[in-house]
Amino acid sequence: MTRERYHRIMNEVEQELLQLGETVIAAIDRSIRALKNGDKAEAERIIADDALINRRRWEIENQCIQLFATQQPVAGDLREIVSFIDLITNLERMADHAKGIAKIVVMHDQKPLLKPLIDIPRMAEKTNAMIRMSLDSFITQDVIEAKAIIEMDNEIDALYEQILRELLTYMMEDPKTITRAVYLIWVSHNLERIADRVTNICERIIFMVTGEICEN
Repeated sequence: MTRERYHRIMNEVEQELLQLGETVIAAIDRSIRALKNGDKAEAERIIADDALINRRRWEIENQCIQLFATQQPVAGDLREIVSFIDLITNLERMADHAKGIAKIVVMHDQKPLLKPLIDIPRMAEKTNAMIRMSLDSFITQDVIEAKAIIEMDNEIDALYEQILRELLTYMMEDPKTITRAVYLIWVSHNLERIADRVTNICERIIFMVTGEICEN
């Protein structure tokens, strides 16, 4: 395989990766809207659509494996291909968390939410922004941006703790709210885990470019 063909294939994989990222972001957005609207039917569609994301992940990974087999990459090329596999794995896991939120919507079964959603949508918006930034950082190999995104995870953690404290207060004041409060805690936990996956991606970017192991 010539270097020209190698770079052409890598560019194609990059575009597929970006499309997968946008699909994952859409799944997160859809799951939060379904929660706000009590839309059980949409939640069930999100759960079903997760199989398409899983399939796309394996298709991209197979392309990377083909590059291993035909190109026998070394040094920077090797780290780049391994990083692609790591990134799509993290994206697929994020989609699993979006599916987890959709499952909570189904479990909630169109009952009224315990409280109006304020911090959870903010959390989702910030998390999706982190995903987009991390994908851009991956393509441009921007280590400085990757490190900045890692720091943004602190904002997500702070929102999660704020949501948790508020919902614990509801539960202590009225035990009848426990089930609905727990559902919202699970939602926020899924979002917090998505942000952790973004951190994993950024740590991988740093390693891909510099060979430096960065653990948040």
